[in-house]
Amino acid sequence: MLKYRRIWLSAGWLLVVLVVYFSLAPHPPEPLSFDNADKLEHLLAYALLSLWLNQLYSSALSRSLVVVALVALGVGLEYVQGWTGYRMFDVLDMLANSVGVLTGWLLALTPLGGLFIYFERRLR
Repeated sequence: MLKYRRIWLSAGWLLVVLVVYFSLAPHPPEPLSFDNADKLEHLLAYALLSLWLNQLYSSALSRSLVVVALVALGVGLEYVQGWTGYRMFDVLDMLANSVGVLTGWLLALTPLGGLFIYFERRLR
């Protein structure tokens, strides 16, 4: 059991809010600059969200709900972007988001899925 679960969960929700904000901001930062770099940014952002949130839940049902919710978030935000008039709807971004979610879920099944436990043990 995580001693600082509420902190980890709060930080996870902050990450979700940041993804929503940057997904809908008129001019989000572009840290990578090569063709289709945004696809990699989408994949990495959603992989981080998925890995982060999947560490907080242990049951297969809870983790499945996290995966479904994050995929829905990625798909939904793409539709909202298309409605803004200043951002573009892109099916490939949906795909990158979904692949990122699945990547994070798979990483959570590896030793990386124990990062919070590792950090908490180091704090003691």
